[in-house]
Amino acid sequence: MGTNAAPDNPAPSSSAQASARPRLSGELARLRALFQERPVRLREIIAALHQRAWLLLILLCALPFCVPLPVPGVSTPFGLAAALVALALARGREPKLSDKTLDRKLPAGFFGKLIGFTGGLVRWLEKWQRPRLTFVMDSPMLMRLHGAGLLASALVLMLPLPIPFSNTLPAIGVLLVASGLLERDGLCVLAGHATFLASVLYLTLWGRAAVGLVHYIWG
Repeated sequence: MGTNAAPDNPAPSSSAQASARPRLSGELARLRALFQERPVRLREIIAALHQRAWLLLILLCALPFCVPLPVPGVSTPFGLAAALVALALARGREPKLSDKTLDRKLPAGFFGKLIGFTGGLVRWLEKWQRPRLTFVMDSPMLMRLHGAGLLASALVLMLPLPIPFSNTLPAIGVLLVASGLLERDGLCVLAGHATFLASVLYLTLWGRAAVGLVHYIWG
């Protein structure tokens, strides 16, 4: 009596596919190897990141805000690029950046500094993430909602607010949402949105305190 032979090449599971993809730390190391010795334009970074370019670009835009990274001139182009990419994702369209944005240059050695200041955070995140609650990413409408959340966070990143952690909290939200989408970690995505909502509450409380102080002084 014959038996059914197992297929020679079984389809990999979603967790196996996720583990086969380069992790964020690996992508950062590769970018450092490619661009460490010279200034680099955003269009070169996008070309180097291939099919995962847009979410990885949003991650790169958020990382400098997560820690006090001493690289001047980064906040405006990175915040703008993150906002434009997130807007396209929220509209369900392929992101398109202007030539002016794509030609903005990052200084030589940028990725070395980025890894030096954010390496511990990235490694901790990679240890914690795994594919779970994937249903929160399984429809185009949900993906557009995630894009809208990323857009709101990116817009807050661009605000020049003289408030401690005013950029850090929304940046961590962006980091969690974008990396969660890349790694199929729905819990991480939800945690990122919760972090952004917490940052809005934090900024609102600061604003109310500032208004109250002005009224007290000028009362």
